[in-house]
Amino acid sequence: MSAKLEALSAQLKLALGTNLTKLTVDLGEITVECKAKDFIAVCVRLRDHGELQFEQLTDLCGVDYSDYEDGLWEGPRYAVVLHLLSVSLNQRVRVRVFAPDDDFPVLPTLVDVWPVTNWFEREAFDLFGIMFENHPDLRRILTDYGFVGHPFRKDFPMVGEVEMRYDPEQQRVVYRPVSIELRNNVPRLIRDEGQHS
Repeated sequence: MSAKLEALSAQLKLALGTNLTKLTVDLGEITVECKAKDFIAVCVRLRDHGELQFEQLTDLCGVDYSDYEDGLWEGPRYAVVLHLLSVSLNQRVRVRVFAPDDDFPVLPTLVDVWPVTNWFEREAFDLFGIMFENHPDLRRILTDYGFVGHPFRKDFPMVGEVEMRYDPEQQRVVYRPVSIELRNNVPRLIRDEGQHS
């Protein structure tokens, strides 16, 4: 590990204290984890601490860990991962927090910490069904208003559940159950083992 990463790891441990549940360094990147109840406090500390100054959130995404590690994963199913940048100190950190309830994943919103999280959180809600408590406008952002389900969940059907089309007789968009036949999209290779080139 480089001296810069060692120094940042030590500063993160010092600044976050007992709010830090895990810190890992892998492939030259630091990931910190905290509990959902400490999420806002950790993020404010990362932003405001003089030795950290992570003033910019560059990404926030949802993650579905079901079937992770070939089904060996035993932790919570849903997480949110943030990527933070300190422009002034030229350093980066990743933050991961798990939603405590797999049936109804809820985390606090970070809109008051980094206003840019607004649309990122809407995307995580739309695609993964992760709710953000106290979000000012939590509604779908990528899928249609009448869309049912969350398409990035690993248990969401590959072909979806409904399809939409314009009906010229009704002069409007209508929804119908999916009429696509299930098929295997993985190409097969057939080799004649007796032939050699």
